[in-house]
Amino acid sequence: MPLVDDLKMPMEEGEETRREFLALLGTGAIAVAALGTAITAVRFLWPEVLFEEERRFRIGRPEDISVGTLVSLPQQKVYIMHAAGGFFAMSATCTHLGCLTQYEKENNRIFCPCHGSRFDTTGKVTDGPAPRPLPRLELVVEDGQLVVDVSKPVAADVVLRV
Repeated sequence: MPLVDDLKMPMEEGEETRREFLALLGTGAIAVAALGTAITAVRFLWPEVLFEEERRFRIGRPEDISVGTLVSLPQQKVYIMHAAGGFFAMSATCTHLGCLTQYEKENNRIFCPCHGSRFDTTGKVTDGPAPRPLPRLELVVEDGQLVVDVSKPVAADVVLRV
């Protein structure tokens, strides 16, 4: 039986529509890929902005905080203590594994609910697995307001006298 060259034979009605459909499908796939590439290229031109938390913020006037008071600011992850010697700021992040500590007013202590570390109101470890005291943060007075900068740790004996 001789081989027949089907490319030279006339196409039937169904074959034309099938080829047109496949050509349209291929063209559509290429168009979708091109559109996706164009969107990606245009989006690449706009920067992805990362909004970070404020690192420096105002607390209030020093005369509004009485001596012996610990002010807890959980949103900023900071404690402000007005001790007899002056003011100081401490991080509220536990030095064990970075959990957010809480102030127990009735027991006058700071505790970590994650692993049980306990701190006194000066930030020193009194109990638990925390290896170090709560770090002190820079505290200054600007325009009559206490201002904390959480990006600047200071020595454990630094106290702001107002």
